Amino acid sequence: MTKDVFDAMRESDSVRSFKPEPIPDPTISRILEAACWAPSAGNLQPWYFYVVSNAELKAQIAAVCPGQEQVADAPMVVVVLADPAKSNDRYGERGAQLYCIQDTAAATQNILLAATGLGIDSCWVGAFDEIEVQRLVEAPPRLRAVAIICLGYGDERQHNKERLRVAEVTKILH
Repeated sequence: MTKDVFDAMRESDSVRSFKPEPIPDPTISRILEAACWAPSAGNLQPWYFYVVSNAELKAQIAAVCPGQEQVADAPMVVVVLADPAKSNDRYGERGAQLYCIQDTAAATQNILLAATGLGIDSCWVGAFDEIEVQRLVEAPPRLRAVAIICLGYGDERQHNKERLRVAEVTKILH
């Protein structure tokens, strides 16, 4: 059973302490399928998802993520990579510098929402040495690591997700 998308948005939280319990393969498959359903400029889908559950490799990745110990502790991490050349071919420099990043951000958000909807906790990590992460996961040089998502069953519950009111961040132009 999955949660309503609005409940998933409200309930999602950045969890940094995980139980060692593995995530079932069918659950991971559904989460990755959700990532693939994200919108992308020109429907190019310039993303790749490297799924890492090997403890030694996660520890190596964590070592190049300053202050992000949860990368080693999570049962699984997904390294989200963009293919700037794919976007560049259609949209030029703006595609390479912006669209592919927006596209992978949308896919990352789908991962987070799908995980929450399926009862899996997560943490979006952006603090890492991009080149070293790419080397560690053996990504081709054309790909760019843009996010690391920790996935697992949380060992903590915070839910102190304060948000600005809509009126504070919105300007409606008629």
